[in-house]
Amino acid sequence: MLIDLSHTIRDGLVTHKGLPGPVICDYLSREASRERYTDGTEFQIGRIDMVANTGTYVDVPFHRFAGGADLSEVALERFVDLPAIVIDLDDRDTDVTGKAVLVRTGWARHFGTPAYLEDHPFVGAELAERLRSAVLVGIDSHNIDDTRTRNSRPVHTLLLGAGIPIVEHLRGLELLPAGNFSFTAVPPKFVGMGTFPVRAFATVST
Repeated sequence: MLIDLSHTIRDGLVTHKGLPGPVICDYLSREASRERYTDGTEFQIGRIDMVANTGTYVDVPFHRFAGGADLSEVALERFVDLPAIVIDLDDRDTDVTGKAVLVRTGWARHFGTPAYLEDHPFVGAELAERLRSAVLVGIDSHNIDDTRTRNSRPVHTLLLGAGIPIVEHLRGLELLPAGNFSFTAVPPKFVGMGTFPVRAFATVST
């Protein structure tokens, strides 16, 4: 069974405080395309103007470090069919080694509202240190770091410095079992980009 863990991206959607929403429009409309093709044939070619931090997205080392791997340099194996677990922010016991660890806060219920951007849950220093043994870390909140301190992003620094991708703005983690599922979140293969939206999902064994 597949469970979609991504938010839907729409024209104007604001995902991250201070960053603009995407502009989604026609590059070639169906009406205009009728002038190019034979009768009865039409196409739409879309265009999007968007910052990379939109919707549910993945960060890779280049996002934080100039010499870090960008989206084109991180192997597919780091994004696909990863053995995964769900934990809460106060978890102190679960073995996270070698897993995609999805941190459940419940904050996704506010997505698309002003409340989502303020006073959000985040990963603290103790949990972040444990997550260094994970292969990927995700969270269903506005940011894995405390954004009230605008000049510091210690969790991004720690995890991306260790080569661990971070997926932010997940949804639906309350639908997942504690274990016995895999996680996939694949970005496009861009050179010179450290962040981009993904279609994140879980594959749950039945």
